[in-house]
Amino acid sequence: MGVLNVTPDSFSDGGRYTDIDAAVAHAIQMCQEGADLIDVGGESTRPGADRVEAEVEIQRVLPVIRELAAVGIPMSIDTTRAAVAEAALQAGVTVVNDVSGGLADPAMAKLVAEAGCPWILMHWRGHSKYMRELAIYTDVVAEVRQELSARVDAALAAGVSTDKIVLDPGLGFAKRPEHDWRLLAHLDSLVALGFPVLIGASRKSFLGALLADPDGSPRPVAEREAATLAVTVAACQAGAWGVRVHNVRDNVDAIRAWRAVGEARAAAGGMEEGR
Repeated sequence: MGVLNVTPDSFSDGGRYTDIDAAVAHAIQMCQEGADLIDVGGESTRPGADRVEAEVEIQRVLPVIRELAAVGIPMSIDTTRAAVAEAALQAGVTVVNDVSGGLADPAMAKLVAEAGCPWILMHWRGHSKYMRELAIYTDVVAEVRQELSARVDAALAAGVSTDKIVLDPGLGFAKRPEHDWRLLAHLDSLVALGFPVLIGASRKSFLGALLADPDGSPRPVAEREAATLAVTVAACQAGAWGVRVHNVRDNVDAIRAWRAVGEARAAAGGMEEGR
């Protein structure tokens, strides 16, 4: 999943793709580099971010979505609002990526159920403005699993089909770095729930903290790509369905190399059995 932020304030690339032509060109490039889905977002969810009005969010995303739909680019809409999701679905997106897991807008479940589209439910405890205060866990893996299971139950009760649900542990959302690493270390626990799992680790602050300078200064966002690639491979090994990334080409390359190793191992195993 290639990230397309048409926002002025996203943590990694805010302001780079607010121009429609630049956004469309970048999305097409990501697809050419191997992205299966372009995730279009019109509101930043970085820690501490202020909210924008739904009308502003719609004005940001719809022109880009229409242009991309016209050339056949597959898209998801990154939003917590049913009104934005509805407008985006009508304009050509096919997946709703809801970082609130349906908690921010009670109307989202009904909309998604009626649309019959895939719905990515992310683990969420509150809006970006104050989510740092909510990063309190006794057992982060068990609690995230339990809270995501509750979101699945709510989605199913609203009429969403089982085969339309994707789960996301919400790395960086109401989580400290140690929580993110523990979730990645036990990703199999979430995969075991039986739903596709999406991982969004690309360039996030827990990577910056890991790679901090001796004085404690986090590694700049633009210099976290190698760590992102390592997490992508680890997520694939754990059975993740997808990864949401900014640099599509390098992540696709990493996945191809990981697959090649697996294929060579399988071929070697087959040769041993044939002897």
